[in-house]
Amino acid sequence: MSRQRTILVTVGIMLSLLMASMEGTVVSTAMPTIVGHLGGLAIYSWVFSAYMLASTTTVPIFGKLSDIYGRRPVYITAMTFFLVGSLLCGKAQSMPQLIVFRVVQGLGAGGLIPLAFILIGDMFTLEQRARMQGLFSGVWGVSAIIGPLLGGFLVDQISWRWVFYINVLPGLLASALVWLAWQDKARASHAIAPKVDYAGAVLLTVGVVTLLMGLFELGTTLGWMLLALAILLLVGLVRLERQVSDPILPLPLFHDRIFAAACSHGILAGWAMFGSLSFVPLFAQAVLGTSATAAGATLTPMMLGWTLASIIGSRLLLRLSYRTLALTGMSLLTLGAALLVRIDANASQLGLMVNLSLMGLGMGLSVPAFLITVQSTVRPRDMGVATSAIQFSRSMGGALGVSVMGVALSLRLTARLAAAGLDPAAISVDTLLHPVARAAAHVVWEGTLRNALAGAMQGVFFLAFLAAVLGLVTTVLAPHGRIAHLVAQRAEAESPGQPTPARVARQ
Repeated sequence: MSRQRTILVTVGIMLSLLMASMEGTVVSTAMPTIVGHLGGLAIYSWVFSAYMLASTTTVPIFGKLSDIYGRRPVYITAMTFFLVGSLLCGKAQSMPQLIVFRVVQGLGAGGLIPLAFILIGDMFTLEQRARMQGLFSGVWGVSAIIGPLLGGFLVDQISWRWVFYINVLPGLLASALVWLAWQDKARASHAIAPKVDYAGAVLLTVGVVTLLMGLFELGTTLGWMLLALAILLLVGLVRLERQVSDPILPLPLFHDRIFAAACSHGILAGWAMFGSLSFVPLFAQAVLGTSATAAGATLTPMMLGWTLASIIGSRLLLRLSYRTLALTGMSLLTLGAALLVRIDANASQLGLMVNLSLMGLGMGLSVPAFLITVQSTVRPRDMGVATSAIQFSRSMGGALGVSVMGVALSLRLTARLAAAGLDPAAISVDTLLHPVARAAAHVVWEGTLRNALAGAMQGVFFLAFLAAVLGLVTTVLAPHGRIAHLVAQRAEAESPGQPTPARVARQ
């Protein structure tokens, strides 16, 4: 493409990433207020889980479709789902409605984020990606500053509904730029287009949905039945994907230790990071008693740390081993998660911000290290499916984390209220999230409820810490070497008479 077209597409991608990054911080900031108005704390986590569920299951599908039909039409389709879902979320009149509309929004997000990184991989070389990472990370930095504050301002001064309506204008502009400027690579006239693995896509979607629903009902007969069914579906998916010529799930790529390590890291780091991110604003508002704006500001250091580390780490990739950066990042993420476990009802907002900033630094160093390494070492024809698979793993980890941590919060809170002599069915934590109800609550009753919620949150954040520890172990097992050396190994392995890529990766 020409330089002018590249610039226009880059601006469109930046707008897409701005929307995606703001979506997490803005909605997380607004959720305690939304619960205060619509009720439904018992299904609080499903507002995040439904979104992550939909976006997770569609990531590999959109990635594969973009390899087959081109990036532009698939990108526009994803954007359409996202914007329609955003409008519907703003119109929601109940918590169940909001959850359903978040599914629609998530369907689009499952295409937008991976396609943004796929387009980056198509347009830029390794050196260019490392240098451009600072520009794209700057988008996350902007969202880190304005996202939580904007979310808090909209909730406190206008209406929580505008945290969803705010997506429309940048979404339309990004769509126009990508549609007008992007040029898909021409295909040879004699080339046979691969068939879409619809059966695999259905099994993947149903299997993941069943798994997450089983985790949500963990401890019940229905939950165990759903988990058993999910295992059967996923086993069937693996068997099917081994037989089809162009699978939706790239099983052969998992023979490559770099790719396998990147996906394992994505699941575990996503669990720790996004699981924590979903519950910190609830802790800040319900336990510390902050406003929505202040709760949003709690997330700002995390995003700033992520941005700063991403800019610096991507530059260092040209000088240091990707594994060194990933290990440093996961060590910081694990330290931040460990400190988060120690919070209680007397915790300070400043302490929360410090802990989250460490986790953000960790993600900023480790995520780009794995992503750029995989994009640089896979074959060009696997770029889309490999990029989307890594994004899928991170989204899957986040969805698992939010679901399991949501169940843990509900169970631990019920147990702690019962231990304090309160009937869990007769009181509602919604009281701590609504200013009028909070002012009318009995002081002793409110204090007991606040302490019970703080104690329950400690168990929730402990699950994030465990995931971070396992992510650190996974990173330790990743292959050694700088990216340039790994690329040379791959090229040598694919030349005639040389061993296979899988064998080289295992050495």
